[in-house]
Amino acid sequence: MATTKRVPQPQPPADPYGYLLVHFIEDPDGYAERIYLDLSDGDNPEVWHAINVGKPIPASPLGTTCGSDPWLTRKAETGRVYVIATDLRVCDPNADQSKQIWTEWSHNVSTNRIIGHSDDLVHWSEPHELNVARRPDGTDAQLGMAWAPEALWVPDYYPEGSEAEHNGSRGAFVLYWSSKTFADSDTEHADPNSYDRIMWGATSDFTNDTYEYGGVFIDAGHATIDTTMLQRELPDGAIRTYRATKDNGPHPGIWVDRTDAPCWWEPGVLWTPVQYEIGKDWTENGAPGGVEGPAFFASHSDDRVYLYVDVIPSIGYRPMVTTDLDKGLDYLRSDGFYMAPHTKHGGVMSLSHAEYDRLRAADGTIG
Repeated sequence: MATTKRVPQPQPPADPYGYLLVHFIEDPDGYAERIYLDLSDGDNPEVWHAINVGKPIPASPLGTTCGSDPWLTRKAETGRVYVIATDLRVCDPNADQSKQIWTEWSHNVSTNRIIGHSDDLVHWSEPHELNVARRPDGTDAQLGMAWAPEALWVPDYYPEGSEAEHNGSRGAFVLYWSSKTFADSDTEHADPNSYDRIMWGATSDFTNDTYEYGGVFIDAGHATIDTTMLQRELPDGAIRTYRATKDNGPHPGIWVDRTDAPCWWEPGVLWTPVQYEIGKDWTENGAPGGVEGPAFFASHSDDRVYLYVDVIPSIGYRPMVTTDLDKGLDYLRSDGFYMAPHTKHGGVMSLSHAEYDRLRAADGTIG
């Protein structure tokens, strides 16, 4: 039986042209924790313009009715694009104000992902929920809020010979996110020593029917959040996986590490540090902890790799760039860079020329 060839993920489509940015907006007085789309200026990933006349995709009626920290990912086998988001609304004047505190949100809000999909990027499905805490035996792991989700496609996740069990495919998305973890007996999530870890699970289509809970992906012994990932091909054809993560521990900041392990999500994999305190000079006081929500993406026309970092509390994304991730990232200081203020915590996906033109033509009617 032929093995499935691995290629770096995410892969751009055939005839790549342009980029789509999904994000939400910093707006303490408004209802902005929804899914917004920006389109690159032609094939330039350094200039962004709001599409859909600046309006979000229609809000989800599920959970908290919001979709913060959105991420776009494409299923390599079908071309279907999924948007995955955190079920959290921070700015909600109609909510129980006694529960409008971060401790309550992070311990008890929701372990559901809000999921939508599209086959043309113009018409989007009704959203549904994916419970990332659900274990194979039907019980739920005791997790706090599941937030900041991403996913990376793995074409040979399932073992050879199991295709019949998985709709004729070995491929799956490995999904990763941030959650506090608690003992199974701590159903009230009262442990004061709990902290955020990066968790993982796998699914072929972001439904509860195919989802498999994995467990802990990153445990630094203190709070870590907001992992983003990207793969690059080495000269010998091997695939190297990079991840950027926000450390919220005693020495906060974004760091990048890497591994050449094919099954990078498994426990015990060796990750080698590449760079620390990434993006700190974008903050007003040079504080490494003043950036979060990193988002990796690669240019599809040259060797550049970008990492957008979210400068908090209200500035939004600022760009880092490199042509060699093993040497780290530098600041993109360009008078030509443009992104609307307060654009924050999302992700970037390469488009085909047809998709780019379709989105331009459908501006104002996307949803």
